[in-house]
Amino acid sequence: MNSIGYRLEQYTTKRPQEVLIVHAEVEEEPDEITIFKGFSSSLVRPTAFDPEVPMLPEGAKIVAIDRLKSPYTPQSPVYLAQGLTWGQMQVLLSQVGV
Repeated sequence: MNSIGYRLEQYTTKRPQEVLIVHAEVEEEPDEITIFKGFSSSLVRPTAFDPEVPMLPEGAKIVAIDRLKSPYTPQSPVYLAQGLTWGQMQVLLSQVGV
């Protein structure tokens, strides 16, 4: 499986000190998905009960990706990078081998 969601989940498995917040469009609706230690959760839509199901479906459009330091606290987030494009994120994915 090499879907975008799966690759992002694998990235956070290899970099557990990071949390990703993916700003995306799913079925033409805005969504925000947090990914941490290999699991994803939507901040907008209901999250599947099965943790093996990535929240970023095929066909979703990535608007931007934020990298944050773990643990993520919404009241005081510590950003490592904000507004990354999918192309910029692919470089980081390659660096960790996913």
